[in-house]
Amino acid sequence: MQIFGLDIGGSGIKGAPVDLDKGELTQERHKVLTPHPATPDSVADGVKQVVDHFGWTGPVGLTFPGVVTGGSHIRTAANVDKSWIDTDARALFGERLGGLPVTVVNDADAAGVAEMSFGAGKDRKGTVILLTLGTGIGSALFVDGVLVPNTELGHLELHGHDAEKKASSKAREVEELTWEHWAHRVQKYLAHVEMLFSPELFIIGGGVSRKSQKFLPHIEGIKAEIVPAQLQNNAGIVGAAMRAVQE
Repeated sequence: MQIFGLDIGGSGIKGAPVDLDKGELTQERHKVLTPHPATPDSVADGVKQVVDHFGWTGPVGLTFPGVVTGGSHIRTAANVDKSWIDTDARALFGERLGGLPVTVVNDADAAGVAEMSFGAGKDRKGTVILLTLGTGIGSALFVDGVLVPNTELGHLELHGHDAEKKASSKAREVEELTWEHWAHRVQKYLAHVEMLFSPELFIIGGGVSRKSQKFLPHIEGIKAEIVPAQLQNNAGIVGAAMRAVQE
């Protein structure tokens, strides 16, 4: 069974058809840059470009970088335009895609669902936390495989700042930090999250998961196991497609 998955991020909008039996993309993903400002209309245009690239005419699962309630309504918009708040995203995307069935889910929650089914979290019980380190920090919290949605742990306060302002991949790039220096920031963040939730496993996702060997060896003193996401930056696409069926 194939469903289209699409991942809206702070820097890019990417998507592809997904084989839901294998948790794999069936074609090479297509990506367009996230517009700036990332308003609802401009992002919807980018979504249409990606879907039209494949000539897709079936259900579409989309991720959004913020709190999504009821598979539709946007509650927060930290890394896109604030005009997203209170937008009915399902209605917006459905209209722009010519009436295709649409489901919208938090981006990190989607990535987590994929990793728990096909990746680093498969068959893991207890408390598992996936963290996507990208433009911001997304989070997905699972207890015995069950998702606790919209946790937004990237906005925990850490030393007087939103954690994602200091420990995201974007922060490393903007401040031109060495991998080791950045790893120490991530370590402080993980220690804070561990103190609050005592997980057995941290899964580190986002594009930076492809370069885990550059920073994970520098992280020390965390009791939980720490592993890179196996689906890497495709996890959001796969999870979005999965949620489209579950809805």
